[in-house]
Amino acid sequence: MLAYEQAVAQLLELGHELHQTPSHKFDLANMRVLLADLGNPERRFPSVLVAGTNGKGSTSAVLASILQAAGHTTGLYTSPHLVRVNERIRINGEEISEAEFSEIHNRVEQAAGKLVSRGQLPWHPSFFEMLTAMAFEYFASTGLEIAVLEVGMGGRLDATNVVDPCFAVIPDIYLDHQNFLGNTIAQIAAEKAGIIKPRAVVITLPQHPEASDVIGRAVLECGARAISAADYLPPMSPASEEFLSARNSKIETGNVPFMRYPLSVLGERIEVVSPLIGHHQVRNLALAIAAAVELRNFGFNVSARAVETGIREAHWPGRFQVFPASATFPESVLDVAHNPAGAWALRSTLARLYSGRPLTFVFGAMRDKAIAEMAQILFPIGQRVLVTRAKSPRAADPEQIRDAAAHTGAEIESVSDVRAALARAREVTPEGGVVAVTGSIYVVGEALEFFSSSAHGAQ
Repeated sequence: MLAYEQAVAQLLELGHELHQTPSHKFDLANMRVLLADLGNPERRFPSVLVAGTNGKGSTSAVLASILQAAGHTTGLYTSPHLVRVNERIRINGEEISEAEFSEIHNRVEQAAGKLVSRGQLPWHPSFFEMLTAMAFEYFASTGLEIAVLEVGMGGRLDATNVVDPCFAVIPDIYLDHQNFLGNTIAQIAAEKAGIIKPRAVVITLPQHPEASDVIGRAVLECGARAISAADYLPPMSPASEEFLSARNSKIETGNVPFMRYPLSVLGERIEVVSPLIGHHQVRNLALAIAAAVELRNFGFNVSARAVETGIREAHWPGRFQVFPASATFPESVLDVAHNPAGAWALRSTLARLYSGRPLTFVFGAMRDKAIAEMAQILFPIGQRVLVTRAKSPRAADPEQIRDAAAHTGAEIESVSDVRAALARAREVTPEGGVVAVTGSIYVVGEALEFFSSSAHGAQ
């Protein structure tokens, strides 16, 4: 059996799924062949499938936390990872261990190799297909009660879409991955809506009219039933919006922002206290609550108190994650705003929580992202902008980012790598200032390693 490091290296040699041709990525028939050889592990546990552009990871993490708070052994499969590939496969919040990862990888790799050698598969499964099969095999082998599955990209032909879930959840849809999913919101929504099963349930919220129209048509064509999560949104008015203000968003657990607002769930009044903050996260929380309530129809014992506890205890790093100021570093925010919609959400939340405080951006992005548009949204509100690149072959060079962002008029400095950019941010951020690290999950992942290391001192 391969050691853990060898197993990870072998997976990485398969390349990132976005580097492969569409024919390699988009083929559920091959995924079904692999899973059939493994004994169809995806059929041995109930699941919920979540597909969207932004918010699908947050929605999945909160739903899994609620189910765990309700006493159910819960799996969570997400992508991509911030630091370690093990993050993608969790049970009750615990990452798959290195020993289990190696064992499951060996099992799936043997099946894949055999199928390729026999001609039953035309090529080796992709990085994402392998990890998805590993997650299914691991979940099935542990006898968990339910798994929450985040779609990797798209939905209709994503490797996760081989499951027959209890129901589908579709968070907000925006432009992203246009090279693979289409150039309009309607085209992308059609791919996301591909997770809706015949005569099943889909939980969503009113969103961009083009996306809502496509989802509505898919529901009708599938004979499905749509459930709106709107009942779990707090009443929004100029007065009630104070729950997102700097005054009311910091609670007793140090100086870390939280959202807090009352809500009625299952006939009881609860207090939502969420470490995931921002108006966009209010929508994701509503979807997670609606999904948890709907699971009662499938025999899951979800109470109002479990909803309250699960939301408060949800952990989803890199989503407006705040590190308070220490003796060695200014207060910092890590947020994976990797497309224009995410950039607008980040800008809105920064404005609410840090109005009047100098901002230093540490920004890096992948070459295929809308860099110029994200820069136009974020850079004008920063006192300083440090552009850098993550350790990824898809990363844009700092000079490419500077050229794309020249129209913003911001003061932009190029820095070779993320750690060097963070060191420079410490030098140039004035007292009372805030460092915002964003633009790519890979940049945020490297920053998270920095903030979590002993080298950062008090953090």
